[in-house]
Amino acid sequence: MNTRELNAPAQSVVTPRRKQQIELRVNGEAVEISFAPYKTLLEVLREDLELTGTKHGCELGECGACAVLVDGEPVLSCLMLAVDCAGRSVETVEGLASGTRLHPLQAAFADCGGSQCGYCTPGMLMTAKALLDHEPAPSRERIREAISGNLCRCTGYNQIVEAIETAAVEMRGERK
Repeated sequence: MNTRELNAPAQSVVTPRRKQQIELRVNGEAVEISFAPYKTLLEVLREDLELTGTKHGCELGECGACAVLVDGEPVLSCLMLAVDCAGRSVETVEGLASGTRLHPLQAAFADCGGSQCGYCTPGMLMTAKALLDHEPAPSRERIREAISGNLCRCTGYNQIVEAIETAAVEMRGERK
């Protein structure tokens, strides 16, 4: 190699990043979106759709702060590629309330002290919603099992479990 070759600018082949385009339903609304194919569902929700209720936590699938519902099932959005959501339904915490009316889970979390710093709350709410959608009257043990993948450093979980029980009663049309 001569000196001229060493000093020459490196020749690199730059290929434009292709964007992935998909259609899906987010909080009940049809959405068509383009994004880099390596993006996680969490990144697309927060960065591209500006739905920042879903939280960045550990980004390793261990804390549950990023839990959302995909086709009614809780998933960790930090571990799911957004391209895998094509044609699917995604529900985030922003989709819980109906106008100014809180979802019973949101109201119960507020009334029972189920959220303190609030960071885990969106993931807890979505996980609890999936549970109550499938099991309207879960036992306390079943509630604890369902939220076992959602970490909370503030409440000690008792208020969260109480809030989910309270919401379950409300959603069944009973009064506690």
